Amino acid sequence: MVKPVKKTPVKKLATGLLAAVMLAGLAGCGGGNNGNNAAEGDTGAFNKEGLPIVNEPLTLKVLTVRWGSMGDTFTQNQWLKDLEKNTNVKIEWEVMSSNDWAEQKSIMLASGTLPDVVLGNQSFSDSDIVNNLSYFRPLDDYIDQYMPNLKAAMEETPDMKKISTFPDGKIYSLPTRLPSRPKSSRQPVINKTWLDNLGLQVPDTIDDLYNVLKAFKEQDPNGNGKADEIPYIEVSNDLISPFGIADLNVNNMLVKDGKAVYYPISEEYKEGLKWENKLYTEGLLDKELFTQDETMRSAKFQNPDAPIVGFTYQWTPDAVFGKWSDQYVTIPPIAGPDGKRYTIGNPIGMNLNRNELLITTSTKYPEVAARWADEFYTNEASIQNFWGAIGTVIQKNDDGTYSLMDPPAGTSADAWYWDQSLRDFGPKYVSPAFEEKIVLSEKSGDGLKLQLDKLGSEFVTTPFPNVMYTAEEFEELPTLTTDIDTYVNTMRAQFITKGNIDAGWDAYVKQLNDMGLEKLIKIRTDAYGRYMDVK
Repeated sequence: MVKPVKKTPVKKLATGLLAAVMLAGLAGCGGGNNGNNAAEGDTGAFNKEGLPIVNEPLTLKVLTVRWGSMGDTFTQNQWLKDLEKNTNVKIEWEVMSSNDWAEQKSIMLASGTLPDVVLGNQSFSDSDIVNNLSYFRPLDDYIDQYMPNLKAAMEETPDMKKISTFPDGKIYSLPTRLPSRPKSSRQPVINKTWLDNLGLQVPDTIDDLYNVLKAFKEQDPNGNGKADEIPYIEVSNDLISPFGIADLNVNNMLVKDGKAVYYPISEEYKEGLKWENKLYTEGLLDKELFTQDETMRSAKFQNPDAPIVGFTYQWTPDAVFGKWSDQYVTIPPIAGPDGKRYTIGNPIGMNLNRNELLITTSTKYPEVAARWADEFYTNEASIQNFWGAIGTVIQKNDDGTYSLMDPPAGTSADAWYWDQSLRDFGPKYVSPAFEEKIVLSEKSGDGLKLQLDKLGSEFVTTPFPNVMYTAEEFEELPTLTTDIDTYVNTMRAQFITKGNIDAGWDAYVKQLNDMGLEKLIKIRTDAYGRYMDVK
């Protein structure tokens, strides 16, 4: 998802204050009796079913973290305004910037005084929660008693419960299922104009791709008389996905035949390295492969005088190529040596996440917070918190479908959605059946990606899931992964640039084992086993 840069100011704590002053300010987030809240234990004001949730207005303090300086315009979403009126639950928003949230988060956790509700997965990570469980309420009983919408969603989509269950078997954070998400991640994108100029067909196999990249290098497909073409520009797991290396979460793990596999020591990975070394040796990979940053790479994608990049993997072609976008097309996945095609993504959709809402032990009104959160898990609530309110951003049509309006002049659709909604953050559930009622433009944004997804969705492999780790595992993981991941990346670069893969392979594997690979694999596979055991 593109994260647009905004200029809207963010309501946040000043960054230059002394810790003591910041602690004092944060102490106000406790959700205690503030004059307009019902007294603690006063259940007469609370309705277990129906609306309003409480008979007398009550305020919850809700903290969320937004990218950069995206601001708090989303709080004016008409659905959120109507929710306040219909539930009698008033929200005092604390909107933090991701730019300085790390420091503020540390102070908040040190103080032990949190708001009533924390919303959005940018706020607290798995390790933050696991290492501070006393601050967050187990939500299993609240889901069972007060959250029928979420309960039904978990029954329809069981993976929502799986990703939300912590190692102790309890649920501390609530999940999301975003609407209209593709199954595939990045897909192969090629300069179709170059193919046409050289009389070449769209490559189907890695042998075809090799021949095309070689022609791109040698035959001046952009026609400027210069040898400035870059056949392929970056090293990523996308390039070796034809070998079955489809690592969505970039943690060096795969699921193969139902088992968790550490693939950097696999034969498939080894053959993928040989393929990359062949491309590098023949000058088909960017010579600045291991030295350029994202700014340098972006400049090459949008080279002002002529397109110079031939092949890449992207979310959509229009996202990176600027004025040359019309020359590029997304193509089906490249068939590997075994004749099969593999696409990085998730067969159930790239739409599930956890840690989207936490109810803290600081609040005196957990039942109210649970019922308020459950209101987000209806279909109409979810689309309005992903794109914007009905009547503002979404048009509800007479035939029961929902279509997106055009953004204001001078604003991109994606930027408009972030302005008008919680977008990626916060609890949501859109059922697969309801998704069929959502009408999106096929020319850009979410709708375009869904169209392109049809090229590769049937080849998406099941990724190693977003598993949960225990506090003890979180303590061991950084030490292991820092050394092991660094070594794997260093040796990948060395194997690509210098070769000698067969000769150096045994020493490479031995070094990984000496660095504690067996312990790392055990932690990953234990976590995978717990994930698969959740019913």
